[in-house]
Amino acid sequence: MAIQLNDTHPTLAVPELMRILLDDARLGWDEAWNLTERTLAYTNHTLLPEALEKWPLPWFELLLPRQLEIVYEINRRFLDTVRARFPGDDSRVTRVSLIEEGSPKKVRMAHLAIVGSHSTNGVAAIHTELLKRTVVPDFAELFPDRFNSKTNGVTQRRFLLLANPGLAKAITDTLGDGWIVDLGQLEQLKPLAVEKSFRDAIRTAKRDAKVRFTQWLTSATGQTVDPDSIFDTQIKRIHEYKRQLLNALHIVVLYHRLRENPMLDLPARTFFFAGKAAPAYHFAKLVIKFINSVAATIDGDPSMRGRLKVVFVPDYNVSVAERLIPASDVSEQISTAGYEASGTSNMKFMMNGALTIGTRDGATIEMAEAAGEENLFLFGLTADEVVATRAAYDPQWHYDHETETRAVLDLIANNTFSRDEPGAFAPILDALIRHGDYYLHLADLKSYSEAHARLGAAYVNQDDWLRKAILNIAASGRFSSDRTIAEYAGTSGTPNRA
Repeated sequence: MAIQLNDTHPTLAVPELMRILLDDARLGWDEAWNLTERTLAYTNHTLLPEALEKWPLPWFELLLPRQLEIVYEINRRFLDTVRARFPGDDSRVTRVSLIEEGSPKKVRMAHLAIVGSHSTNGVAAIHTELLKRTVVPDFAELFPDRFNSKTNGVTQRRFLLLANPGLAKAITDTLGDGWIVDLGQLEQLKPLAVEKSFRDAIRTAKRDAKVRFTQWLTSATGQTVDPDSIFDTQIKRIHEYKRQLLNALHIVVLYHRLRENPMLDLPARTFFFAGKAAPAYHFAKLVIKFINSVAATIDGDPSMRGRLKVVFVPDYNVSVAERLIPASDVSEQISTAGYEASGTSNMKFMMNGALTIGTRDGATIEMAEAAGEENLFLFGLTADEVVATRAAYDPQWHYDHETETRAVLDLIANNTFSRDEPGAFAPILDALIRHGDYYLHLADLKSYSEAHARLGAAYVNQDDWLRKAILNIAASGRFSSDRTIAEYAGTSGTPNRA
């Protein structure tokens, strides 16, 4: 049997499986531990501290006293091996212990998952490297052969075959239907990127998907959008590191430019947002409010009609994604580099022929390697540069020295988007300037705007845009969940010991 621990949430499986083997099956410790290690494997899905759970010891004492006894014994034996390997290194022992000292003491669930499993994997190459280098370096040194990367995947049967019948038919008419179970066959589309007939088929499929989505949007929400505009989409959980706020700031940049120069030659754009915020995440909810307020301000400005539109699609779920992703021209993957473990919407967009504007983060790095960086629009600081920049970062510098950055922040400060609620978005300004802009929105805003300018210019040449789109579709084969699942199924064998 194999049991995959999907992040730290199910780490209790380690002591519970030991309890079953020890108390119910009456095995000895060594045999029970060998079976437990060989059975369990751990997937880390994020580097954020809130995902590396620490459970208060009093909870265990009250609710799970036997499992706590087993955790203590696992920890005793594990720390004995650490002391034997690194004699006199008490600080290392403290760092890797399954128990965190404090008031109250806590069980470090990520540590327990790593110690109790034969495999620990990240979900993209950069994520795995950062996990080993910055989050659990002591464990990577103790168990070097346990750490590995299994880049996430998505299923083409849902997100292409079912969600985008027009594109699926164009591919099947060209390749046959083998790609449905072997997405790697899409690579055969690469030479067709320069063929007019195939480009026309992809163009028709995209146009039909956009029209279908606009009709659904009108019937579901009453909102109307222009299917001939660029559909630029960011759909994901609302979080500061995912930087929906950066996207919104750039929209204000475009709004400011068009107000200053109504004759500016910019292709018409419709920006779509969708996603949910955690119930207690006040700032994320304020960002949603800000996006909707920017949308309302733009809608109320007659000079923006036919040029700029913002839509926050309500009640986001996978069914909405199945409609919106096939219709999208642009995929926004703009997390602060080093924070997105992998991403999967990026793969769904790629599979459906949307071009990515994004940072070098998560699986977007591997997508760029597969399709060629010249067929995406990459920008911003790298993960290493984020670390180096943060040490001496002063967001005020960007306000003082970048004209458009200052103009955008002044529009927010002057209540342009909150006329009926003066000061409503002051916390956003505080986060960006006074509180240090932790996720480096202002540091990347200029580079992001420049990447969008390149994107807008590229869209004008539709033949070349479609060539890039086909090359992205052709390169999406490695991002099938079929490949990911095969990799998980193939991870087995004798556990590596400290």
